[in-house]
Amino acid sequence: MAASGPAAAEGRDVDTGGDGFSARRVRMVEEGLRARGVSDERVLAAMATVPRERFVPADLTDVAYDDRPLPIGADQTISQPYVVALMLEAAEVRPGERVLEVGTGSGYAAAVLDELTDQVWTVERQAALAATALVTLRSTHHSGVHVRWGDGALGWAEAAPFDVIVVAAAGEQVPPRLVDQLADGGRLVMPVGRPDGPQELVVVRRSGPTTLEERLGPVQFVPMLPGLQDDGPVVDGAPDDPGSN
Repeated sequence: MAASGPAAAEGRDVDTGGDGFSARRVRMVEEGLRARGVSDERVLAAMATVPRERFVPADLTDVAYDDRPLPIGADQTISQPYVVALMLEAAEVRPGERVLEVGTGSGYAAAVLDELTDQVWTVERQAALAATALVTLRSTHHSGVHVRWGDGALGWAEAAPFDVIVVAAAGEQVPPRLVDQLADGGRLVMPVGRPDGPQELVVVRRSGPTTLEERLGPVQFVPMLPGLQDDGPVVDGAPDDPGSN
């Protein structure tokens, strides 16, 4: 992935004005999200705020608000806006809750999450993506997001438990270590299924020692892969975090 665009202006809204991106963002929210049934006003407001064009390669900024996944390099994609909104609405993120994202990618979903709560941790197995996402998050005034290069299936044990875990890659089952890191009353949202077969978006709710699973419908995601890719340092958007190395 390559970050693009000029340096962010002061404040959270980094739209430079006059470039048409604000209008495209509003149209995405109204026509691509609200009109298709997304009703969580906090999610809609967050996605109307985060500059998606800053999280895609420079040659794709003109199509950043199309409702489709876009390549960001390393055989990965940024999810289509509707799927991001669907997952975050299902997660029911409340202010002050601790959220873990597995699969940082470009950092876009982490930025949207950062608009919903001020406690976001995100793990990416590809060092280049993790490093670029960290730079983009900082340049768009989401420097409070904690970013780690690591195996997402292992979660982030030092920062657990989490009220919400959002997984942006499909697995044949929910990794047990992620369930273990879910707080009582927490929600985990993840696509479940085979990489070459049908997948469904699943919400796992934890109540004490038991979990309840709800299936929301078909989706298609890249597979969750084990281990790390690329040689590189662990990066962390908050150096004083107990999980930094």
